[in-house]
Amino acid sequence: MEVNELLKLMVNKGASDLHLTVPSPPVLRIDGALIPQMDLAPMTAKDIELVLEQVATDEQRAVFDRDWELDFAYTVPGLARFRVNALRQRGVISLAFRFVPFYTPSIDEWGLPQIFKDLILRPRGIILVTGPSGSGKSTTLAAMLRHLNETARKNVITVEDPIEFIFRNKKCLIRQRDLGDDTRSFATAVIHALRHDADVIVIGEMRDLDTISTAITAAETGHLVLGTLHTLDAPQSIDRIIDVFPHGQQQQIRVQLSQVIEAVVSQALVPRIDGGRTAAFEIMLASHTIRKYIRDEKVFEIPVTMEVSRPEGMQTLDQALADLVTGRIVTLEDALMKSRDPAKLQRLLQARSETTVDQGIVANLV
Repeated sequence: MEVNELLKLMVNKGASDLHLTVPSPPVLRIDGALIPQMDLAPMTAKDIELVLEQVATDEQRAVFDRDWELDFAYTVPGLARFRVNALRQRGVISLAFRFVPFYTPSIDEWGLPQIFKDLILRPRGIILVTGPSGSGKSTTLAAMLRHLNETARKNVITVEDPIEFIFRNKKCLIRQRDLGDDTRSFATAVIHALRHDADVIVIGEMRDLDTISTAITAAETGHLVLGTLHTLDAPQSIDRIIDVFPHGQQQQIRVQLSQVIEAVVSQALVPRIDGGRTAAFEIMLASHTIRKYIRDEKVFEIPVTMEVSRPEGMQTLDQALADLVTGRIVTLEDALMKSRDPAKLQRLLQARSETTVDQGIVANLV
């Protein structure tokens, strides 16, 4: 089967990922589950080499031959874009394709929290979108950028590895830079974004000290910086930023980060009862108390403040999961699998159940 036919099959079956590896048949990830396509023949090493030749340019294949690893984007006109990762395993090539639709859904269409509309319009600071690989971080960022593009006149520069969602200028002027093709590093690209009169800078992944340090500097000088981390919750995200720096610099970084952080959004995808998946969001907003905890090395206190600050727009992941369970959108079992503290989630659901019973008794008495 030609690679474009495989990708069409992937899209038609609603898969998020396609895996090609020896000696398995093509494998699709559908609603989080890996499903081998047993009606298709097992892939050989030659099959996968031919696929790579079809989807990668000569320059990209030269990089792969040199580094044995490669990230790039591939487009099938009229179908979709795909983020492709190539690597070597046991001496042969393995390929993974991630589906990226041409259409960028809005915050409302994705059912994202309304506070995201406010966050993307902040004039300056750092907003982190975090979560494990495949949790939808890129989609959340894309929906937020769409809202910005439709709402405000800003100069936006993104640095991505590779570019996923493609934006057309509406109210914003948007330049998208691909790591490898358009720039050699995230940190260098951020520096030049500052010189390019950017209002908003989007960093595909804040993965090293130079990138994180430059991002903090950009926020300090009046820019809005959005970036992603592969961390699971807000406290872990704050600690990851600080721990990247040498020990002697960490207290100063705590002070700087406490001044520029605006929000940390952590997300997880959970299977829906009616099919598909939905996102649960942990939201930390940089209140005066949160900034003080970061500055005073008391990040462990942040979850308690988030729990009691729902009226201000904050929530923990367990609170978000509890909402999904009580709304009968996801099962308790699936929510517990995503929880950072399953026992705490169960206690939260028990407390809600008791409150509901009490309210029902009062209603009956009235």
